[in-house]
Amino acid sequence: MKASTHKIADMHPKLAAPYKTLLVAQRASLLEQRAVLRGGEFGRAEASAEHFGHKEDSSAQINTERELEFALDARESAELNQVQAALDRIAADGYGVCVDCGIDIPAARLHATPEAERCIACQQATE
Repeated sequence: MKASTHKIADMHPKLAAPYKTLLVAQRASLLEQRAVLRGGEFGRAEASAEHFGHKEDSSAQINTERELEFALDARESAELNQVQAALDRIAADGYGVCVDCGIDIPAARLHATPEAERCIACQQATE
């Protein structure tokens, strides 16, 4: 995708369409990955219950695996929330504008990270 000379804040729906396509594909990929890792359309905690039912596993091993499962679930949920928030910003005509300072997020950043809600400076300050 070529960098546009249009201001992102004035993004016409046709200019937002490629980003929406990227976000929809990213959401589908995350949901598919989640389903494969979980073995279906249920929560990671439910899927991991089967993993933790083996009597030969030590308590420490079970606790470590459970903590990892919960951390992965939290990360997956956060990614999905970020993608959905970006799709919501597109629908509300607020996509491409930093949520902190209000400047336009460069098209190159949105292409690389379509779910980005902040410009690089604000993202660095947040981290």
